Amino acid sequence: MTRELDLIEELRIRADTVTSFIDQYLQEKEPSELYTAAKHLLHAGGKRLRPCMTILSCEAVGGNPEIVIPAGAAIELVHNFTLIHDDIMDRDDLRRGYPAVHTIWGNAGAILAGDTLYAKSFELITQAHAPPAQTNECVRIIAEACVEICEGQWEDIEFENRDHVSEDEYLMMVEKKTSALYAASAKIGGILGGAERRVVDALGEYGRLVGIGFQIYDDVIDLRTPEDLLGKNRGSDIVKGKKTLIITRAHELGEDIKIFGKKNASSEEIDQAIHQLEECGSIDYAETKAIKYIQKGKKMLKILPNTPSKQLLLDLADYMITRRY
Repeated sequence: MTRELDLIEELRIRADTVTSFIDQYLQEKEPSELYTAAKHLLHAGGKRLRPCMTILSCEAVGGNPEIVIPAGAAIELVHNFTLIHDDIMDRDDLRRGYPAVHTIWGNAGAILAGDTLYAKSFELITQAHAPPAQTNECVRIIAEACVEICEGQWEDIEFENRDHVSEDEYLMMVEKKTSALYAASAKIGGILGGAERRVVDALGEYGRLVGIGFQIYDDVIDLRTPEDLLGKNRGSDIVKGKKTLIITRAHELGEDIKIFGKKNASSEEIDQAIHQLEECGSIDYAETKAIKYIQKGKKMLKILPNTPSKQLLLDLADYMITRRY
């Protein structure tokens, strides 16, 4: 527990640095409401796990963390851009316990707010104090990650209209939609920290594997964490008909989740469905799978020298499967 508290404090220090940088960078100008909407979720909190991974990766290869703060901020802007657009597509009204952007400024306003963050992220990445070749590679990595995120989101939506989704299909979707940005975060930290190619590749694989574990465990959290901690409706994935690993496993076991895709399901019905998923073992199955991905990701860091920053990267990986929200 002490190590986790130490990690949270170390993450907070780096997260605060990124947040301060973003606040200074996203100065409000006309039209002021556009920038208010763009910063809405940024002000709603968030752990800043991705930019923290960027900074820690830079530190772990012996780089100057000050150099990667603009890159970390760019990654956080990309992440928030995807959240704004996801909430529109998923028709979610809450994010981090706050009203989703589209519930305040409408779909059109939310799309523009997200697009602004997306564009600003590329502007930001060019501000890293690094050789042009490194900066260009970072721009390419972020662009590729954004494409993968869109591909994964498309597949996630498409899965809702299919009767069957295999575990392999789900994992491929998650690798694109969620872990692509984690992989980019770690790789960019390594690149701007001056690491050689094999180290950068190992960091990217660490981010990819940890990102997959993060998303699988996020689906577990959706069912096990109380709503007051979750910041959104518990069991929302079930009523929206999301083909998570938990659901695909339950279907393979022959379970019929009667309220799956029933958007007006009562809280009692949701509780009953969650109990059914617990009883058949599909939630435990997903949790075990998440743990395995985290363990594989941690092994990728053997290439790094033993430093406090490397230990924090290892602890960050563990945190992905011990957090409650």
